[in-house]
Amino acid sequence: MSGDGTTRVGDRVQQARDRLFAGRAAELGVFRSALSGDAKAPAVLYVHGPGGIGKSMLLRRFAAEARAAGRDVVEVDGRLVEPTPEAFEKEAGAVLAEERAVLIVDTFERCQGLEGWLRDRFLVRLPAGALVVVAGRQPPDAGWTSDPGWLDLLRTVALRNLAPDEATAFLRARGVPRETRPALLAFTGGHPLALALAAAVAERDATGTAGWEPGRDAIATLLPRLVGEVPSPVHRRALEVCAHAYLTTETLLRAVLGDEAAPMFAWLRGLPFVESARSGLFPHDVVREVLEADLRWRDPEGYAELHNRLSRHLFEQIRTAPESGMLAAVGAFMYLYRTDRHMAAYNSWRGEGEVQLTACEPADHARVLDLATEVEGPGSAAVARFWLDRQPEAFRVCRSTRDGRMVGFSAWLRLAEPCGEDVDPVVAAAWEHARSTAALRSGEHLAVARFSVTSPDHPKISPVEDLHQWRALAEVARSDGGLAWSYIAIRSGDFWRPYLTSLGLTPIGDRPRVGRLTYDLYTSDWRAQSIRAWAEEKTRLMLSGVPGVPEPAAPGPGTEFAVLSRPEFDAAVRDALRRLSRAEDLSLNPLARSRVAAGQGTELRELLTRAVDALRGERGGEKYYRAVAATYLHGAPTQEAVATRLGLPFSTYRRHLSTGITRMCDGLWRREIYGTGPR
Repeated sequence: MSGDGTTRVGDRVQQARDRLFAGRAAELGVFRSALSGDAKAPAVLYVHGPGGIGKSMLLRRFAAEARAAGRDVVEVDGRLVEPTPEAFEKEAGAVLAEERAVLIVDTFERCQGLEGWLRDRFLVRLPAGALVVVAGRQPPDAGWTSDPGWLDLLRTVALRNLAPDEATAFLRARGVPRETRPALLAFTGGHPLALALAAAVAERDATGTAGWEPGRDAIATLLPRLVGEVPSPVHRRALEVCAHAYLTTETLLRAVLGDEAAPMFAWLRGLPFVESARSGLFPHDVVREVLEADLRWRDPEGYAELHNRLSRHLFEQIRTAPESGMLAAVGAFMYLYRTDRHMAAYNSWRGEGEVQLTACEPADHARVLDLATEVEGPGSAAVARFWLDRQPEAFRVCRSTRDGRMVGFSAWLRLAEPCGEDVDPVVAAAWEHARSTAALRSGEHLAVARFSVTSPDHPKISPVEDLHQWRALAEVARSDGGLAWSYIAIRSGDFWRPYLTSLGLTPIGDRPRVGRLTYDLYTSDWRAQSIRAWAEEKTRLMLSGVPGVPEPAAPGPGTEFAVLSRPEFDAAVRDALRRLSRAEDLSLNPLARSRVAAGQGTELRELLTRAVDALRGERGGEKYYRAVAATYLHGAPTQEAVATRLGLPFSTYRRHLSTGITRMCDGLWRREIYGTGPR
């Protein structure tokens, strides 16, 4: 109110701010304590946080409360003052003469170079009753904490996003429809500036729908406010990596940026909106979302290229990481696909360090059986006891890191021959399906993800469930060869069906029953589609929803492979050798669609030529190489002519040729089954 009792525009502005102000109770409590003259309260309150986090709004609230308490307030904006001691003191000098003045400095990052002078030369001259608030993007430097004189006088406040209830209260005050609020909260993560902008957009659109998404105008407004200036295209790419990946390390940056990784990691680490975790860096949620949305719209092909690089790198990490790191690698890989609605809905990607997966020791068996009984009943516990006796190494247990308590367990049963069919109906159903669909070949095995059991005090979507499903993917990716079929056993119901089918898994017809429970089995034939092809297909499907990304060239990465028995495989090799010079005939040979050829992207003629050359590297293989190469690579009208050319008796030549072809078949079969052998 003005002196004559009329309301000024400024009063109405402040009333609107007060009405929409939400949260910050702890910060206000500290300030009010200092304002009241509490002897234990700080003399300097140093507030820091990324752009748009609400520093200026909080400082305006501080200033209003200080004036209401009868204190003189001096406000300095770092954007408007020249960053020199003289200019700063000219703006703020009035506090030096006022016993109970309050100095509020906003946007201090614009004059951060004055920090040492401010601490050591200016603030020490203030009257004892003065109160100072400094706010900027950077935290205070070590000079404050290393000086014992400031220990009791300084309070540092790292400003964070609003809590969900505080953010909801803000949206409610803005009049955002109830059905739209969850979408706004999911996008903003409680970031105040993003909340305000999203609320304004939602109010303007007045759609009241749950499917709200930020438009280009919102992104264009938010991006510079949140991120600020980016020094170069390399810095921009580093930011985009950080936004797309779950956690960013120097190793991950190196996969994209090469030698620039180290300086870019150091730069990211110093940004106010990037935080450090135990295993890497991550940006604040709203910064992540805005950077992702901007890149998808601005450069869809660049977005696709970045995703492909990170996907291939992280998939290789799953295969090569030590067992202690394989699940984290799976989580990081799957996080790249979080825009898929099923991936987002069925993975929590939270609670890092809340639970861990460890080997199941003999001392754990009793608790495993107790948990199986509690969750699935005594029939399931009896089956678990059977497999614990025969494949104890297949079991892993989830433990709470807080108290070491077992909160779940799973088993990955590896079966090269029938076992337990009379005890475990789930495994019996898996074997029956494999036999009737495409039986195992020599050297192959099937696997069953069994007993994904979680303690009842954990929800369906939780870090424990994450570990169950991530382990199954890791086991497939890290298979040392010969995995034909994998099966995932889930208690019957519709909850998991959309997710598992979105992963390309197929439910089998049989639904086995154990005790009171019925199970659904979802399967994949990894001979028909390799795990690498599966990963590429997931990428293709995800990027198909990004406008402007071209479709992959045919045949797509999801091409199915021919699954041949050993006799069929050997016959195909022999037939292909006879038709080596006829490209059209080779294209019809089933070997051309096998994993050993199509799975490696190798033309059949090239594959066979390499296999013939590989004979020379085997012990005593030169003579076999000469016989096969002269017959099929160099051409001859008859085998008798080849024997004459080689100077060998016909019977000797025939023996060398037969042995050479057999060795070729053996080597190619090893590569078909195990992915190893001569290339």
